[in-house]
Amino acid sequence: MPSERIQTERLILRRFSRRDISALTEAVQASLPALNEWLPWAHPGYRKEDAAIYIRDSIEAWREGKAYDWAIRRKGDPRRHIGNLSTWGVSRLTRTGEIGYWIRTDQTGQGLAGEATKAIMRVGFQELGFHKIVLRIAVGNDASENVAKKLGFAKEGVLREELLIRGRWIDHNLYSMLEQEFED
Repeated sequence: MPSERIQTERLILRRFSRRDISALTEAVQASLPALNEWLPWAHPGYRKEDAAIYIRDSIEAWREGKAYDWAIRRKGDPRRHIGNLSTWGVSRLTRTGEIGYWIRTDQTGQGLAGEATKAIMRVGFQELGFHKIVLRIAVGNDASENVAKKLGFAKEGVLREELLIRGRWIDHNLYSMLEQEFED
């Protein structure tokens, strides 16, 4: 099991609990125009019920060792939800894991996604034993691609029509990093 609570210079990353439902709902709703474009779960009309289902599923996945989700909070304001970060194993044989992240719109452009992602890369390589970590980023999501590039991920190629979002198939760029390339 990975660390349930991680601190970086500015952030606290911690497992979700049921008491996070309202804060998660508010953060998603505040960022819906941006999230809706790239993520299938961020639909118009996102409600507390959606957040409750996500958190319930997150708690269960953690317990089963299938996936690990962290709530991202600032050290100076630990009640305000500023994003999510997740990692999960893609292949045991190849020891490959994937990371996904989002930051609420009013907190972007400050390096928070990179700071949080680097902490979870450390977890992936050092605690979960991944040999390779991948990121799948929708083509056109320049902010997320900038995070991948700043962290030193290598672009491997394009996954064509990877995800159906609101009736439209979206291509994704595939980025990866090998354990020997990770600089802590």
